Amino acid sequence: MAITNFIPQIWSARLLENLRKNLVFKNVVNTDYEGEIRNYGDTVKINSIGPITVADYTKNTDINPPETLSDAQRTLVIDQAKYFNFLIDDVDAAQANPKLMDAAMQEAAYALADKADQYLASQYVYAGNAIGDDTTPVVPTATTAYELLVDASIKLDEASIPRTNRWAVVPPWFYGLLLKDDRFVKAGSTNSDRTLRTGEVGEAAGFTIYISNNIANTAGAKYKIMCGHPMAITYAEQISKVEAYRPERRFADAVKGLHLYGAKVIRPEALVVITANKS
Repeated sequence: MAITNFIPQIWSARLLENLRKNLVFKNVVNTDYEGEIRNYGDTVKINSIGPITVADYTKNTDINPPETLSDAQRTLVIDQAKYFNFLIDDVDAAQANPKLMDAAMQEAAYALADKADQYLASQYVYAGNAIGDDTTPVVPTATTAYELLVDASIKLDEASIPRTNRWAVVPPWFYGLLLKDDRFVKAGSTNSDRTLRTGEVGEAAGFTIYISNNIANTAGAKYKIMCGHPMAITYAEQISKVEAYRPERRFADAVKGLHLYGAKVIRPEALVVITANKS
């Protein structure tokens, strides 16, 4: 592949597409405040308005003076920067399948996606609701796994979180327990492609269930199962740079890329973490 044939705009778009297809947690967060991210350290400002007071009205009586609205601002910082850098020797390029570079780019996209996925999974520490903890983790069974999701749903109900679009990301062993419960609604064969792309496997207790191997796992094999609503976590990302070059001391084509991203739990009350051990 001659370096003159490399088109950065095309490669960059393809990389971002692959990244989103392989990211489980990306499916359950929002990107409402993504904005224009260009460099590491960029920030996204998130504004919110405080509650407004409602008072009783009495006929022929003056109402209270207008209250001054309170506001709050939170900052989403793009503080994660990951890169890849690989080369394909001219000899390999001549002897291998012509799609070698394309396959390598897809593998790079998957590797970046996996790192971002793990980062989003780590946001459990900011959850406003908890079931179990590191000292007293719950131990789900084929009967209680579903019931734990019901308990998580109740916590969201009590926080007035919308019932629509709720999600839960579980490890494979927890999914196995759900499969033994008739109350769990499995994803049908018509959704098989979506399952492969997003990790969606069914529905339970009002949650769309996703399966992931990137569930945070703390000391003592305590799994941090996350349940919530897309409003809970906001995420912003940018494939900042994708460059092709010829290494000075090699007869090879090389490609390097930089992925910038950050996340913030802006609605802790819309997030539940279940600390669980395997049964």
